[in-house]
Amino acid sequence: MTAQYDDSNIFAKILRGEIPSHRVYEDDHTIAFMDVMPQAPGHLLVVPKTPSRNLLDADPAILAKTIQVVQKMARAAKEAFEADGITIIQFNEPAAGQTVYHLHFHVIPRHEGQMLKPHSGTMEDGDVLKSNAEKVRAALAG
Repeated sequence: MTAQYDDSNIFAKILRGEIPSHRVYEDDHTIAFMDVMPQAPGHLLVVPKTPSRNLLDADPAILAKTIQVVQKMARAAKEAFEADGITIIQFNEPAAGQTVYHLHFHVIPRHEGQMLKPHSGTMEDGDVLKSNAEKVRAALAG
C-alpha cells in the first residue's frame, strides 16, 4: 500500500509560494527551479503542479506533460553549463531514496571526470543559485 500525498511537503509549499525558489521555468502544469542543495552546478528540479507522491501514483497525462519539461530543462541546462551530459534522477519511496514526497525529477549537468557532490543538506549560496537560474533562463530564451 502506498502512503497518501501530504500537501505539507516542501515542493507543495514552493508551488503555493510559501517558500521562495529560484524558478527557471513555469507553465500551466509544471515548474522548474534550482535545487538548493545541488550535486553539481546547474542542478535543477522539475515538479508537476498536480499533487502526486511520486511516479507510482501520478496521472499518466501529467507524467507526459512533465517529461516534456524535463527534456526541455535538460537541453537548457546542458547548454547553459556547457555540460558533457545530463543525469536525470527520479526516486520513488524511501527504499529508493525519496525524501520529498511530491513527484519530481532531478536534472543535473555533468562534466567528464567530475563526480556528483553528495546531497548533503548544505544549502548553496543564494547568489550562486540566482546566477545559475539566470544561465538556464538565458539558454531557454536563446
